[in-house]
Amino acid sequence: MTTITKKQLVEKISNETEQTKVKTKAIVQLFLDTIRKELEHSNRIELRDFGVFEVKQRSSRVGRNPRTGETVKVPSRKVVTFKVGRKMKQDVASNKKK
Repeated sequence: MTTITKKQLVEKISNETEQTKVKTKAIVQLFLDTIRKELEHSNRIELRDFGVFEVKQRSSRVGRNPRTGETVKVPSRKVVTFKVGRKMKQDVASNKKK
């Protein structure tokens, strides 16, 4: 498994679309910023065949400090979740290395 950075992603898209890296980087950054802003407003983002980003509220709960064993209250918080789309799931599953 390899990690692809934003820089590498920009290079791949730039080569595929024959756009400059500067222009491609600006578009990719705008895309990511837009997703972030929508999630900050708790909006659901559905990218058909890719997946869904959502903000969910986690309830407060009682946790335990592993070092001391002391119980602590963990406050409620918002978290971003991603649910993989069906087509993405199928494409990844059918592309297994043997």
